[in-house]
Amino acid sequence: MRLVIARCSVDYAGRLTAHLPSAPRLILVKADGSVSIHADDRAYKPLNWMSPPCTLKEGTGDDANVWTVVNKAGEKLIITMEEVLHDSSHELGPDPGLIKDGVEAHLQELLADRIDTLGEGYTLIRREYMTAIGPVDILCRDASGATVAVEIKRRGEIDGVEQLTRYLELLNRDPHLAPVRGVFAAQEIKPQARVLANDRGMDCVVLDYNALRGIEDDKLRLF
Repeated sequence: MRLVIARCSVDYAGRLTAHLPSAPRLILVKADGSVSIHADDRAYKPLNWMSPPCTLKEGTGDDANVWTVVNKAGEKLIITMEEVLHDSSHELGPDPGLIKDGVEAHLQELLADRIDTLGEGYTLIRREYMTAIGPVDILCRDASGATVAVEIKRRGEIDGVEQLTRYLELLNRDPHLAPVRGVFAAQEIKPQARVLANDRGMDCVVLDYNALRGIEDDKLRLF
């Protein structure tokens, strides 16, 4: 991973245009080729980013201070450096990935086995569907055949919604899966997370662990 702290401005050109004016920022260049620009005021989402596959080209000569990141769709992220304050690279090695706690992992297993509890006609595609940024807990289809990505948490908070948002962004680029909608499922969903999920077109499902195990009523509450 390469870490660059620089005073820079950023321009995005693609399906829409966006501009970040000059300011000190952290730029992350990861081994998978992704580039993301961060401010010092948030933990869950960069200011702008380019997901893999993409290529980074550092300028030369008069354009030595310009980085251009291009993805396969031809969208560009142009970073204009004014002053580089720090530039270092670090080998992180293979990551073991997120290890879910026992309840969360069991919720995933139970819901996959009883996927029709999400709705009549739902069918499982697979658990732990791998993407470039990690596995989606459950990928399934609803009664109409549309693809649904399910993110499962024991406690549903804003960072879980953001995680599902990133998965949906990638999955919807796959013409064999798109359009893909999201379901955010948890034993407890915080009000702020529910508002954000609904604003992004996701369904929220409150999971009853005992009900999924067949101990109590097996109905899920879908909001």
